[in-house]
Amino acid sequence: MSPSPSPYRRARNPRAQLEAGLDELGLDAGLAEPLMAYLDELQKWNAAYNLTAIRDPGEMVTKHLLDSLALLPHVGGRMLDVGAGAGLPGIPLAIANPALDVTVLDSNGKKVRFMRHAVRTLGLPNVAVAEARVEAFRPESPFGMITSRAFASLADFFTGTEALLAPGGQWVAMKGKLDPEELASVPARFVIGGTHRLRVPGLDEDRHAVIAGMKS
Repeated sequence: MSPSPSPYRRARNPRAQLEAGLDELGLDAGLAEPLMAYLDELQKWNAAYNLTAIRDPGEMVTKHLLDSLALLPHVGGRMLDVGAGAGLPGIPLAIANPALDVTVLDSNGKKVRFMRHAVRTLGLPNVAVAEARVEAFRPESPFGMITSRAFASLADFFTGTEALLAPGGQWVAMKGKLDPEELASVPARFVIGGTHRLRVPGLDEDRHAVIAGMKS
């Protein structure tokens, strides 16, 4: 007997898709309202400013919202999202966990303007928006966690943000299929503490979180 399709795959519209995906991830169905509000704003701005190449709302739910939320079990505390673009994964993570203190960083002016608009519109007191190149960013204090979503190679990501990581802090890099050569190219002063396969409802692609820190 073939397995029955998941509720996610039976969903017929983006809102139902999101609700089914939240259920599969074990998250509160009430998150659908603010997450869809964020997605609505992203769609409006995308029409004029081309913030993301993905245009289909259902695809946005899967590849932006649920993909970001799959990282939720691996993040916490005061977090920097480098190369956040339209706010991914930082803004969905901040919506899902108000205890997170998230700074979203990007050097692209139109993307930063959108993130500031989204933070104001959604009323997200736990999100700060910064416009700078990562090498020029000078926060008041370093971060306990730094994340990125396909921002750069692991070696470039770690070395480029090394000065922004607090002692004992962690990097959490979102990746697709793991590349052994990329993992092997990480300088010896960085220690990869683990790799975790991420389960993204409705996405038939490899997704991983790579956790790393500084060698003590």
